[in-house]
Amino acid sequence: MRDFCDWRWHLDEMHVKLIGETVLLWRAVDHEGKVMESYVTQRRENAAALTFIKKAL
Repeated sequence: MRDFCDWRWHLDEMHVKLIGETVLLWRAVDHEGKVMESYVTQRRENAAALTFIKKAL
């Protein structure tokens, strides 16, 4: 098992089509490639990003 200091994650943002509408999909992915959290929003704005980061932490 790895030490806690070796544990890393990053944010990923992509445009996807959902029910015929283009939306943003935000994902928090750990160092092994597992999706820890996801969030869908219609607009790219600071409030949406902050909401997702708070949810991911």
